[in-house]
Amino acid sequence: MLLKASDYVHRGDRIRRRARTRKWVICLGFVGAVYAVTQFRQEEASASAISRFALGDEKIRLRSALDSTTGELTLARAELDRAKRVMDYSSRYKVGADLAGAIYDVAMAEGLEPELAFRVVRIESRFSERATSPVGAIGLTQLMLPTARHFQKDVTREGLYDRHTNLRIGFRYLRALIRENDGDVKLALLVYNRGPVAVNALRSVGRDPANGYEKLVMKGYTGTGVID
Repeated sequence: MLLKASDYVHRGDRIRRRARTRKWVICLGFVGAVYAVTQFRQEEASASAISRFALGDEKIRLRSALDSTTGELTLARAELDRAKRVMDYSSRYKVGADLAGAIYDVAMAEGLEPELAFRVVRIESRFSERATSPVGAIGLTQLMLPTARHFQKDVTREGLYDRHTNLRIGFRYLRALIRENDGDVKLALLVYNRGPVAVNALRSVGRDPANGYEKLVMKGYTGTGVID
């Protein structure tokens, strides 16, 4: 069968159309594949980022829990150490744990070594909160009211029989004396016991103000008196 020239033309058009169609299908398929890969990578990156954020949050939570636990352990050790020291002082000086705890805590708060604090209270009042001397010294640390008012202006005579008030003012006064005398604990104790006027008067004429009080307090004591 003989074909006309027009038939060749039409057949060529069909072939070219099919070829263009195949190209478009291939292009669309390639574009679709690229899009799919891109979407997959984006989703993978997003999931990875979420995973990293979740891991970071977990690390922060664990670190916070660890810090909290460490702080609680440190506090527990400090409380246990305090309890052991208080019981030791209570046993050595034969006083109740509540009074021993008060002396220890106030001494630490005022920057005075607890060992020196216990020694002073023992010599001054024999641990009697109601102790009163013939010259009017009051309480555990045997404070004179005028002296106490240098540290707390509104304190009353009866107020000095309060355990914590008396210890706080007495220990603060002794610590101040140690500082004023350049760390000389013996001299500070003499001033505490005899008063600054008497001690300075004796020293001004070349006399030793020692009266044995400092030896009673410091026998066997090697501390510096204060806590830096």
